Amino acid sequence: MKRIFCCIVFLFLVSSCKGEKSATIGSQADSIRQPVFADKFYPADSTKLTNAIKTFLSNAKPPKMDHPIAIIVPHAGYIFAGQIIADGFNQARQDHYDLIVVLGTNHTTANFTSISVYPKGAFGTPIGPVMVDDSAAAQLIKQDPDVSANLVVHAQEHSIEVQVPFIKYLFPHAKILPIVVGEPNVRMCARFGESLTRIIKGKRTLIVASSDLSHYPTFDDAIKVDCRTLKTIAGLDLEETKAVLEGQLDENIPHLVTSACGEAPILAAMAIAKELGANCASIISYSNSGYNPAGNIDQVVGYGAVAIGLGKPTALTDPDSLVVNPTYTLSSSDRRDLLTYARKTLEQFFSTTTVPLPRDLNPLLKIKRGAFVTLRKHGELRGCIGEMREDRPLCTVIGSMALQAAFNDTRFNPLAEQELSQVEIEISVLTPVKPVKNAHEIVLGRDGVIVRKGNRQAVFLPQVATETGWSKEVLLDQLCFKAGLEAGDWKDAELFTFQADVFSESQFH
Repeated sequence: MKRIFCCIVFLFLVSSCKGEKSATIGSQADSIRQPVFADKFYPADSTKLTNAIKTFLSNAKPPKMDHPIAIIVPHAGYIFAGQIIADGFNQARQDHYDLIVVLGTNHTTANFTSISVYPKGAFGTPIGPVMVDDSAAAQLIKQDPDVSANLVVHAQEHSIEVQVPFIKYLFPHAKILPIVVGEPNVRMCARFGESLTRIIKGKRTLIVASSDLSHYPTFDDAIKVDCRTLKTIAGLDLEETKAVLEGQLDENIPHLVTSACGEAPILAAMAIAKELGANCASIISYSNSGYNPAGNIDQVVGYGAVAIGLGKPTALTDPDSLVVNPTYTLSSSDRRDLLTYARKTLEQFFSTTTVPLPRDLNPLLKIKRGAFVTLRKHGELRGCIGEMREDRPLCTVIGSMALQAAFNDTRFNPLAEQELSQVEIEISVLTPVKPVKNAHEIVLGRDGVIVRKGNRQAVFLPQVATETGWSKEVLLDQLCFKAGLEAGDWKDAELFTFQADVFSESQFH
């Protein structure tokens, strides 16, 4: 099935001057570093970007500790990771800062293994620039032999850039210290922590480590790997964290290429926070791209938010650890909530080009079920797409199919924003598919039907027979036509049936 979104991996191989104090500081650094990833990782339109940040913050997890010293947040595109980024920044939202140190990872510069600080100027965003603390940068270069001012490392690096709009929105008067940590070297990170702590002493400072979690395992494997990673990070032991992150790669987990795309910033943030007196960490939230309506479950990326500070840690629980009852029947409130979530998904996409995570719903809606979403405008079909697979949470499927029905049903033009208020949303939650021996076992109005012959397949929902008044033979012929087969081909094709729990917005008005 087509997807309107894809996860784009940017790989820039740019030469660097390893171990040297770069001489490339000049007029470029004195001016504004223009955003490179606007309209790729986050909206370039200032209104949509502001709306996105406001929306994410309005749905953010409440603070778990007072005055965090550091936070760890993801750096993927906002459509996938924006909500988790907001969860992290919301932990520090009530505080005021002179300086925010943003620790990014190196995606772009081959063989760069030291530390690079952006020395002067500002980082531009669609909602305005954020000034760099050039004095702190100069002191850091002077005091720490591992630190250089290599602008090449920063030129195409997104892990810092995606954090800056949140900083501009939440802390408009704070300066930033953008730093790329090139290698997860525990000793280097510890030295760096000592150097930076001396420089920022007396300043109200927040440390932001920019890191995604696992890359490219399956949905279920990602949850297991990311849970272990987050719990280990919360222990604030640099050596143990490094050992666990590397050890998971030795477990032969299919498609896992990293446990943290930002291991070096994480270790550096832990080192700095501990130098500043931190004694605990709290896991704030977790998600992965497979749990997002814009993603898929075959190869996912994990996202987590962690706060590090002083006090007592909260209880650590496994994300998505609830065992879902496979026979669970939707309640009336579940149906209403799924319809609300489908509409919210479309509304948020139109206003922000991002989508909401399916959270704050009944946890049992994580049951793995197939579903269709149907859009009707003034009673006429305006889009209908579904997913028969039963391998990702129902709540996620609903958001995903709402997007697909609105924008990817090739029978119609993509839905326009002004049409949304005229559209009624209908959801069909499917039971597991079962094969039938012949057409005699099909009950019109009760059963949805799938016909499959060779590599051709088509499906009708149960309500098609009721709405059209077709006889069984006509319905099956029409189903064959839909699959690109001939009339009567159903007689020697594979037939499958399923039932559906069908409900629409008009039932709750």
